[in-house]
Amino acid sequence: MAAITTTNSSATGSSNGASYRGSFAIMTSLFFMWGFMTVFNDILIPRFKEAFTLDYFHAMLVQFAFFGAYFTGALIYFLISMTAGDPIAKIGYKNGVVIGLLISATGSALFWPAANAPSYPMFLAALFIVGLGFAMLQIAANPYVTILGPEKTASSRLNLAQGFNSIGTTIGPIIGGFLIYQYFAKTGAHGADSVKMPYLAFSIVFVVLAVIFFFIHLPHIGEGRVEAGAGALKYPHVVLGVLAIFMYVGGEVSVGSAIINFLGQKSVAGLSALDASKYVSIYWGGLMIGRFMGAVELSEMKAARKHLLLVVIPLLAYLLLWVAKSAPLDAMQHGLDAAVFAQWRDAFVANGAVFKLYLPFIALCWLLFQFGQSNAGRTLMIFSLTVVALLLTAILVGGKVAMWCVVAVGLFTSIGWSNTFSLALEGTGVYKSQVSSLLVMAILGGAVLPPLQGKIADVTHNLQISFIVPLIAYAYVAFYGAKGHTIGRNKVVLKAAS
Repeated sequence: MAAITTTNSSATGSSNGASYRGSFAIMTSLFFMWGFMTVFNDILIPRFKEAFTLDYFHAMLVQFAFFGAYFTGALIYFLISMTAGDPIAKIGYKNGVVIGLLISATGSALFWPAANAPSYPMFLAALFIVGLGFAMLQIAANPYVTILGPEKTASSRLNLAQGFNSIGTTIGPIIGGFLIYQYFAKTGAHGADSVKMPYLAFSIVFVVLAVIFFFIHLPHIGEGRVEAGAGALKYPHVVLGVLAIFMYVGGEVSVGSAIINFLGQKSVAGLSALDASKYVSIYWGGLMIGRFMGAVELSEMKAARKHLLLVVIPLLAYLLLWVAKSAPLDAMQHGLDAAVFAQWRDAFVANGAVFKLYLPFIALCWLLFQFGQSNAGRTLMIFSLTVVALLLTAILVGGKVAMWCVVAVGLFTSIGWSNTFSLALEGTGVYKSQVSSLLVMAILGGAVLPPLQGKIADVTHNLQISFIVPLIAYAYVAFYGAKGHTIGRNKVVLKAAS
């Protein structure tokens, strides 16, 4: 066993929970920002497909470049931790965040020369650099959130943080679709030119956030530092968890990446790219609703308060989603006045026909949380099996039924990342940051599975059948929730204790 040096060990129990609320609140801004920006990839795929005349496989390389960078960055981190010790333990969570933000700012700025070229490979390189920065942010932020309190409620805290991530993914497609397809789309200009200004704005925001995080105080808490070695790999439930994250992210990104093209098919809904992008926001909005519900259900709050919030929170999030989708963005660019609010109201009323079809899925989500019984593994299994059922229905049935089954996947994939991540971290003690790097490395699934789905769609000339890829992925995640997260855990713990 590798030597271990404890550094400012903190019993992150409930007694200390209150003192970490401010730090937790600050970290949620990161989750919002990378959610808002990550979902822009779903807007870039059809934009680049049209601008560079790409097939599905090459268009999906957007996700390969972005999520492939997660794997590369996390692999570099893991190799450093093996040879020189845990980098986060040396530089601190705050500095890890600052470095990640500056790397992402650099990648975002490179969109400008890529659009001026215009060059699809340059865009992919820029996305790769953004992904490297996000890898560092993920490695630092996810375990930091889990240790800001008791380990048994880590899933609740991570679901809450991911809920703010999902607010970003909810409004991202609406704003992104408007900016890229309308506001910055110039007549006679190359289609890729419309992405320049949004990503320049991202670059500026990342620099500002880096400055803020550099000067604020974040407590350095943790259980120790791993010297040399790969101690995280001795935990079977960690190894299985890495594969579960690979499958989860790959499945989630595959579905989100295919929605616009899927809803554009005449056999499904025949929507334009702009209209379909708004349904992408419903997909990601489902993650927001489910994650906030998961934060409540997996917490230790009193039963009466928990039951109340499990009704109030989804209804408020549902209303936010409805209001956001109804926003008249083209009119709002000229300012807010009575006429704009009138359009917003009319659109809200008109969208009632759409959102009433989504409400039964929210009711089902509430019911499934009751079956989950506040158990992270059980809930993960139930929700993943529900996704499998929805995707199977979408493959076998066409039309609006298939459309809503795919859109509703977001609601039931919501707790997948948080529950899988926290279950894999459980019981790993001083190896948490190293385990985190392995789990972030597994985000590679978002780079591998979408192109695989795209290839199946190209070969079969059937985008509908290609949803078999995320279906298989979620079937494995269900296994991890049911059994995989417990395999070998007690044996390793007893061996370490001896």
